[in-house]
Amino acid sequence: MPRITLFFLLLLASCATNFAGGAESSLVVSVPDQKIFVIENGASVASYPVSTSRFGIGDHRGSYATPLGELEIAKKIGEGAALGAVFKGRRLTGEILSANARGRDPIVTRILWLRGLESSNRNAFERGIYIHGTPVEKLLGRPASYGCIRMRSRDVVRLFEMVGVGSRILILNESGHRAIQTLAAIHHPKIAG
Repeated sequence: MPRITLFFLLLLASCATNFAGGAESSLVVSVPDQKIFVIENGASVASYPVSTSRFGIGDHRGSYATPLGELEIAKKIGEGAALGAVFKGRRLTGEILSANARGRDPIVTRILWLRGLESSNRNAFERGIYIHGTPVEKLLGRPASYGCIRMRSRDVVRLFEMVGVGSRILILNESGHRAIQTLAAIHHPKIAG
């Protein structure tokens, strides 16, 4: 298992209150696992395969990389749109694509627009980093995007319904299960007795 770094532990501790209880769900994306985990009360309640950037991790303008760290959902776009509904410039075009449609790779179904909360990911909103549906579902589970986090259309609809504007997301270059174990320990420490 990968070793958790001090930075990673401090990051989790600093945002522990954002991942604690309540009706809102929070998210953890594991780049090595190519999965997104839905977190409630420090425990994973759902996970879905994703694709992060084929260009690696980072937040430099023009890099097409996926930013790491703590972000929030700044805007939700596409409520009620059909599965496979195509967006261009964050607007519906009227076109609908089926999963794995040939020759096309647009943003489809839903958009969760992310805003970075740290200096290391401050460009995310301006760069248009989203969680969104993709018609290229056969590539999920491996890096394939241009910086965004891609999901199956049916999965991004579920996620869209589970999280609200302001919900927090951690994008980590760490194992998802290890991150969730650490979050659980932060939320439910053993009480000496």
